[in-house]
Amino acid sequence: MKIRYKGIKRVYIGLIFIFMYAPIALLIIQSFNKSKSRGRWGGFTFEWYGSLFTDASIIEAFTNTILLALLSSVISVILGTMACICISKMKKKARNIMMGITNIPMLNADIVTGVSFMLLFLTLRIQFGFGTILLAHITFNIPYVILSVMPSYRDLNPHIYEAALDLGASPVYAFIKTVLPEIMPAILSGGLMAFTMSIDDFIITHFTAGAGVHTLSTKIYSEVKLGIKPEMYALSAMIFITVLILLILVNRVQGSARKEDA
Repeated sequence: MKIRYKGIKRVYIGLIFIFMYAPIALLIIQSFNKSKSRGRWGGFTFEWYGSLFTDASIIEAFTNTILLALLSSVISVILGTMACICISKMKKKARNIMMGITNIPMLNADIVTGVSFMLLFLTLRIQFGFGTILLAHITFNIPYVILSVMPSYRDLNPHIYEAALDLGASPVYAFIKTVLPEIMPAILSGGLMAFTMSIDDFIITHFTAGAGVHTLSTKIYSEVKLGIKPEMYALSAMIFITVLILLILVNRVQGSARKEDA
């Protein structure tokens, strides 16, 4: 009976993985299909990947995506780490309230967040463009940084920092030498998570982008509306592989942080 249960469990898990990843696997396979017709296999080719790097609009979207992800992750890491320090100094009740507030953006639907930002920028008469996308990405990335950094910061021994102050170190120097090295794995994990979320986002970017400003996700959406080109399969495959690599890095960094804490 136990053997039969294990077999059913394996089949069930296998079906879940098939439904989750079979469409992505098919997309990656089609990105190497020489035929423009998706209904037949015309041979193996890298032509569509080569075409990506000769398309000026795609290169511009790629540049915007990477620059946006880098800026938003760096700024959100700085602000998120500062927020962790401030929140940890609060009283327990106020700290719990603040942590609940910071968790709301992660629980909120992306469509609601995107529309909210759009209405905010319209109300403030802020011109839509790269700047509005950056502000939106920083805002929704900060909670992920706080979620990553806060446990490591709360597990620190505060007496080490106080001892550094007693020995004559300035608050900034003491923080850099005693606190920052201890929470650096968590900061890197939060930064990688923020970078991944920024690259992966479409809905919020779609509502906060101005005319003529595209990231890879919005570029794919606009191209698909006109008809699916083989280059879009290659671009989607590259985005998936990039996000997968980043998530593996995040998990490894988090794993090393847990080992150090243990």
